[in-house]
Amino acid sequence: MARNKVTIVGAGNVGATCAHWIASKELADVVLVDIIEGAAKGKALDLAQSGPVMNFDLDIVGSKDYELTAGSDVVVITAGVPRKKDPVTGQFPSRDDLVKTNQSIVGEVARQVAAYSPDAVLIVVSNPLDAMCHVVLAESGFPSERVIGQAGALDTARYKTFIAMELGVSVRDVHGIVLGGHGDTMVPLPRHTSVAGIPVRELMAEDKLQAIIDRTAKGGGEIVGLLGYSGFYAPAAGTIEMVEAVLKDQKRVIPSAVYLTGQYGYEKLYIGVPAVIGAGGVERVIEMELSSDEKAMLDHSAEAVQSVVAVLGY
Repeated sequence: MARNKVTIVGAGNVGATCAHWIASKELADVVLVDIIEGAAKGKALDLAQSGPVMNFDLDIVGSKDYELTAGSDVVVITAGVPRKKDPVTGQFPSRDDLVKTNQSIVGEVARQVAAYSPDAVLIVVSNPLDAMCHVVLAESGFPSERVIGQAGALDTARYKTFIAMELGVSVRDVHGIVLGGHGDTMVPLPRHTSVAGIPVRELMAEDKLQAIIDRTAKGGGEIVGLLGYSGFYAPAAGTIEMVEAVLKDQKRVIPSAVYLTGQYGYEKLYIGVPAVIGAGGVERVIEMELSSDEKAMLDHSAEAVQSVVAVLGY
């Protein structure tokens, strides 16, 4: 029986760590692609050489060309210019500043992977995330259910982590969800957040909860401020959660950037909502009943996403 195959485009920190998580779970053979051929080949070779020690048996290769990616079941797109501190000004570019540069990069990637793997599910990680999903959808020609953005899985993981840290409990017992666009306009849902079934508001004061929500929204920026570049362990972990759901047809409910066609009142817009992820990609969108405040926050988030998407010219 042939093994599954996952292509990861972009052999930087996030891409290489995605490959690492895939290998650790022995999910699929991996092809790393990067315009810097040495980066893709070197990281693939390094990871492959850990197989005898870590007891995984996979084909892991790297290339700057797309021929080796043919027939991939899932393609993860991490390519693009990352958020980095300007060495002169010390300032960080906003996600919106990246949109035109990354539109060109991600658009070319989408066309290449679509040509070689026409039946793949594409998982977008490149920033600005929600806008890049629109680029991949337009340039791949794929149906929208097979173009998904990884954002909510990461934001939700950060949210759960901070709650567990504050309460001194296991992250395994924290349940919650974050909707909306990735970043500062994300929409947390404390009303649906619990610890082992206990509503979170019974366990911590409102000011503590609001501080966690604010920290979650700024979670990426906090790490950029500490490292000088974006985080990669958690973004890669959130991505591989989605990859595994597709490869194993798990029907996982994962908050993801998906293309809405009327759900939540939005048309033709990628935004983070709970979705059932399986072999076909997005199998259905779950529509939650939102309070007026929650819907207002989601509307604000959608407007922010729409303002970036408008720059694309589609």
